[in-house]
Amino acid sequence: MKLKRENLSMAGEYSVASEICRRNFYAQVTLGHLKRTDILVYNPESGKVIRVEVKAKQGKEWPGIKGINDNASLLVFVDFENKKDDERPDFYIVNAEDWKDFIQKYVIYNDKFDKLIDGYIPQWKDGYKGAGVRPHQIVQHKERWDKMVRLLS
Repeated sequence: MKLKRENLSMAGEYSVASEICRRNFYAQVTLGHLKRTDILVYNPESGKVIRVEVKAKQGKEWPGIKGINDNASLLVFVDFENKKDDERPDFYIVNAEDWKDFIQKYVIYNDKFDKLIDGYIPQWKDGYKGAGVRPHQIVQHKERWDKMVRLLS
């Protein structure tokens, strides 16, 4: 069943929050109250807090991704494509360095690329901001929850 856009976003955020809690960290879903922050993650043992931005999809790509540039944040892509209701989605965990690598590999050399805004947001010659991301482009980040654990340790 195809999810409505607002339900897709919420399903992604709560799926990520569940995975965070499964790793014994505290996850607070912000419900859209903080810019570029969908979940605040807290490690009570270290006292560290990180921000997580979640992008969910059920089609071929995540459209209009603006990325991250904060070393204390993560961007988590949630893939519901071809998943049944009782199947877990796929998760891809990307940090700021990973996003820079993605930009270098898939964006900078595209003939339609214009410039980077603030050093990390792709802008195209037609004025469009953001990049489409497909699972095969970020497959090396699948299930890389260790990145979150390192940031919170």
